[in-house]
Amino acid sequence: MSTPTNNSSANTPSIGIIGAGAIGSAIATVLARHGIPATLSNSRGPDSLKDKVRELGPTIQAGTREEAAAKDIVFVAVNWGRLPAALAGLPDFGGRIVIDTNNPIEAPLFKPAELNGRLSSEIVADLVPGARVVKAFNHLAAALLAADPADRGGKRVLFYSGDDAAAKATVAALIARLGFSGIDLGALAVGARLAQFPGGPLPILNLVHFA
Repeated sequence: MSTPTNNSSANTPSIGIIGAGAIGSAIATVLARHGIPATLSNSRGPDSLKDKVRELGPTIQAGTREEAAAKDIVFVAVNWGRLPAALAGLPDFGGRIVIDTNNPIEAPLFKPAELNGRLSSEIVADLVPGARVVKAFNHLAAALLAADPADRGGKRVLFYSGDDAAAKATVAALIARLGFSGIDLGALAVGARLAQFPGGPLPILNLVHFA
């Protein structure tokens, strides 16, 4: 298994993506647009992603989920019902950042998952021990997320929330580098509830920030 890439001298965290479906691929597309390296993974293994990474370009490579999970910033973008299996058996994240991009919807029926009164990000946090979890990249449809965030002279808004200020600052810097306008919704208990789909008032809104 690979270890986290040490890019501190360049101040560029290494990035992994667990999940190569619509949202995971959209995130990889945005990263590739800006020449930001990332490792993309899925449950079927790197060979199944050869065509996809070829389309995305040289900065996106296929890897195992263990390789993706070892990066400094790990996007988790997996269908809700498959999350436990996708994250099972991974080592403690040791304070690295996990970006929870998931929404608690059971595919393919588009049925809300039973959360028993909990936030979906709380459940995700339980599956990634040792991680600093930031909720982000979940409130836009995949096609809109992958599109150029420059819109009518403004920047498309991405919401984020989390309980660790330093982790949020790192994610906010990445959001800005990708051309979006980030809005901090505060702690997970507040922000994740606002951005959670279904139930929250913010998902699916295509908001543009004009400076």
